[in-house]
Order: sequence, then structure tokens, then C-alpha cells
Amino acid sequence: MTTKDNRPNAIDVRHLTVSYHARAALLDVSVSIERDQLVGVIGPNGAGKSTFIKAVLGFVKPDIGTVQINGMNVQKVKGQVAYVPQRGSVDWDFPITVKEVALMGRYQKIPWYTSPGKKDRQAAMEALDMVRMTEFADRQIGELSGGQQQRVFLARALSQGSEILLLDEPFAGVDAATERAILEVLGRAKESGKTLVVVHHDLATAAEYFDKLLLIKQRLYAYGTPEMVLQEELLSKVYEGRLRIFSDLVKKGAS
Repeated sequence: MTTKDNRPNAIDVRHLTVSYHARAALLDVSVSIERDQLVGVIGPNGAGKSTFIKAVLGFVKPDIGTVQINGMNVQKVKGQVAYVPQRGSVDWDFPITVKEVALMGRYQKIPWYTSPGKKDRQAAMEALDMVRMTEFADRQIGELSGGQQQRVFLARALSQGSEILLLDEPFAGVDAATERAILEVLGRAKESGKTLVVVHHDLATAAEYFDKLLLIKQRLYAYGTPEMVLQEELLSKVYEGRLRIFSDLVKKGAS
């Protein structure tokens, strides 16, 4: 699908169905994510949020359905999507420095037979500067706090220069100051023309953080502005009573 200016959407997902060992993780999900948006992916634990991100990246093969990035099949896209994984999936004891992690974002653009050049190192350092981590450039990644580690992996994604960034719970396990710092970086990335899709678990901040929300629990329940998605009846259905819905949360979504 294309937008009003005849450019393809950043992400087009059609009838996406993914299962693990005969158990459905996603069922018939179809959604179009426009360019230049900061989109939050919300839903209860085990809803398929991370699977959705991995399917968009091409990391998991769907049973049926298609994913297109900028109008092209995801399997044919290279370097147009950057990924920030969950902190728990990273080996923080690996002997690598902060600037080396940021430089990893350039590897897709570097031929296998050559080494990173001046332009690549400059892009990595600019990305570290953007996330306020330049002073830690020579520090081993395992010596950093959780919030600092998250910012370094965000720098790796930014140094890649991709139009689309997918982030799996970047705010998990960080303090309030770091969360605000990450949010500021995401906002500046969006202003520079990037599309960002972020798995997020905190409904209390979802309306404040994102332009649009994608609510899933295996199936797609809603996609739209926070005031469209953060409706008490809809959230009650998706969270099945496991979520205490406060009136101020619903009002925030409707404001």
C-alpha cells in the first residue's frame, strides 16, 4: 500500500500468522504503519509482541502472510531496518567496548573484505553522541549500568543509518531519568525522518510516548491514536481482568 504522496508505507503486514510448535503466536495480523511515526506495540505478556517485531525483521518465518518494508518483501530488504533487542538477550560479558558496539551498526554497509573506514567510525561516534554516551566510548560494555547499555545498543541501531528502527522493550529495567533520555532520542530520530516501532509494557505512559499504538494479543485488536486504542472496554477484553484500569489512564488516552 502507498501513502497520499505515493510513497509506500514503512511497514505493511498482511494476514501474518506465526506459530511455535503448533501453538499460535500471531493470528491473521494485518496492519500498515506509516512513515515518520513513533508507534508503541502493547499487549499482555505472551501476546506476541516480540514475535511481531521478529516477523517484521524476517527473523521468524510466518506460516502464512507477508511483510513488506518500504514496498519490498522483507527478505529482499538489507540495511533498511535496525533492531534493538531486549537487554536480557545480550551477552554483557563479551569483551567489547562501547564504541565497538556502536560500530557494529555499520557492518552491513562494509564489504567483507575490508575494515571500517573513517566514515563508519564517524557515524558510530555521532550515534554515541546522540545518546549521550561519548565519554564511555572506551568502556567495556559489561561495566555499564542497564540504562547505559540500552543507550549503547540504541546507538548501534542509529549508526546503521536505517529508515526504520524496531525496539523490543527499550525502557525495561531503566530508571526514570534514563527512560526520558531514551524517549528524547527516539523523538529526535522521528523528527529526522525515521519510523520507530517500540514494544512497550507500561500503559500509564503509552499515551504520552507514542503517536500511535498497536494493541495485540495474538490477533490485532486495534491500531490508531492513543485515544482510539486506550479505551476501557477494549483493554478489559484484551487483558481479561488482569489489568486494573484506572479512570485517569482512560482519560489520558482520551485527552
